[in-house]
Amino acid sequence: MKITDDMIDYISELARLRLKDEEKESARNEMEKIINYMDTLNQLDTTGIEAMSHAFPMKNVFRKDEVRPSADRDDILLNAPDKKNGAFKVPKTFE
Repeated sequence: MKITDDMIDYISELARLRLKDEEKESARNEMEKIINYMDTLNQLDTTGIEAMSHAFPMKNVFRKDEVRPSADRDDILLNAPDKKNGAFKVPKTFE
């Protein structure tokens, strides 16, 4: 696939990049290499090969939920420089 100047301009605009002329030429060459490689991969026979979402087998690594007591609010508020109604009081960030 031939990468045009319009494609490079469009892609750089999407990526919010300002490319110099020499950078555009380099990007064009790299994109053409990537697309040519993808064309090579598309020619491979993948009949009977199951699609994968990851290169390695994945399993759930989360721990089981356990109900545990949380920290005491009064103990936590001991570290607060300013508090109000059982919560940290912070300065306004906007009007």
